[in-house]
Amino acid sequence: MSGRVVHFEIPYDDGDRARGFYSDVFGWQAMPVPEMDYTMVMTGPSDEQTGPTEPGFINGGMFARSEQFPGKAPNLVVDVESIDEALAKVTDAGGAVVSGRMAVGDMGFAGYFTDTEGNLIGLWENPPGEG
Repeated sequence: MSGRVVHFEIPYDDGDRARGFYSDVFGWQAMPVPEMDYTMVMTGPSDEQTGPTEPGFINGGMFARSEQFPGKAPNLVVDVESIDEALAKVTDAGGAVVSGRMAVGDMGFAGYFTDTEGNLIGLWENPPGEG
């Protein structure tokens, strides 16, 4: 269903330090994906294909803070049917596009924007044929 928060992302300056911190404090599993310069984060029991196997939590990821994504706070990722359409609505409502629709391997598509308050928010679009 479109419009739901389905993922979170935490920026870091030191990936090993960040992965260690969340693993030590909360027991999260951190799985680096070097070819994507990203770390997948499992916050509870999950299936590789379908995600969380229990209700009440979402998984997320971590990425290096950069010039393109300079945020100091975690961001939420919202599921949408079309990133292009969502970004058009964002700009119409006064937000700004940070990154347009881009493929994330064969898993789906991501995009980013800032809202009217300057918060970085992610968008997620499933690949065609997946809901």
